Amino acid sequence: MSSSSLQARVHQMRHEAPGILSVELRPLVPGTAFAQAVEPGAHIDLHLAEGLTRSYSLTNPGDRHRYVVAVALDPKSRGGSRFVHASLRVGQALSLSAPRNHFALHEDATHSVLLAGGIGITPLYAMLRRLAALQRRAHLIYCASRRDGAAFVAQIEALAAASAGRLTVDWQFRDERPARAELQQLLADQPEGTHFYCCGPLALVEGYEHACEALGLTNVHQERFAAAPLPQARTPQEGYTVELRKCGRQLQVAAGMSLLDALLDAGVNADYSCREGVCGACEVKVISGDVDHLDQILSKQEHAANRSMMVCVSGCRSGTLVLDL
Repeated sequence: MSSSSLQARVHQMRHEAPGILSVELRPLVPGTAFAQAVEPGAHIDLHLAEGLTRSYSLTNPGDRHRYVVAVALDPKSRGGSRFVHASLRVGQALSLSAPRNHFALHEDATHSVLLAGGIGITPLYAMLRRLAALQRRAHLIYCASRRDGAAFVAQIEALAAASAGRLTVDWQFRDERPARAELQQLLADQPEGTHFYCCGPLALVEGYEHACEALGLTNVHQERFAAAPLPQARTPQEGYTVELRKCGRQLQVAAGMSLLDALLDAGVNADYSCREGVCGACEVKVISGDVDHLDQILSKQEHAANRSMMVCVSGCRSGTLVLDL
């Protein structure tokens, strides 16, 4: 949940592919605009029902008058995608968060490679649209079970056709190419300075990370829409102390307790959503402390810099943690 939310109305719902709906949201007050324009790679939280909040990537870069997301019906849905497909209707009012972006597009790159798996196409489709508008060079690798079950295929074909060769696409559909894609081969031999992006199922993202490491690639970016198993927290047996600099308060976090729960139990109005360290809603600035970073958003360099943390999964190894709260 969020301490501040936007109010919107479902303006349109569109069938993008079997089991995939796009949802267009517009401000509740007609004729107004959202404060933030859509950035490629950004996502919003939708407050779908009491206690049911889910994060979805935005697909329409540059817009302020509408936010558009795409939602695949997950057979193992914990309620979010099932609610969208079965209960959400045009005209319905929703609360949502302002856009957040931990998967930003580097627009000045001379070349970009985008690797999508299934509904992981959503942030990469936004990136491709932006790169097309900038007349940048990009290569999309789109992995899915079937062409007729993949979202935005026609739109991507149109972007590529109008790009004068700047945008290329490698369709990796299993019904057309049964042999599994070799990621190292697909990612190799790219121009110097290329930025690489991946979004998709956990197995694809992990394979991408291993391939990038094996190839010695830099400028590597990824976003998960499901969390990998968390490593064991390194909270000391006696717990640790948290100082909230703005509030002027100190809290004790017991061993085995999440920092987020300690904050909420103390009445601190902390934002959160996924509780898995993948959405970024709970990010808090760190002033000092030995942070045990367990999120799957920040890079190794950002962990080392220690400027912020995700309080839903990360904690403190020892001593006192000082937060800008």
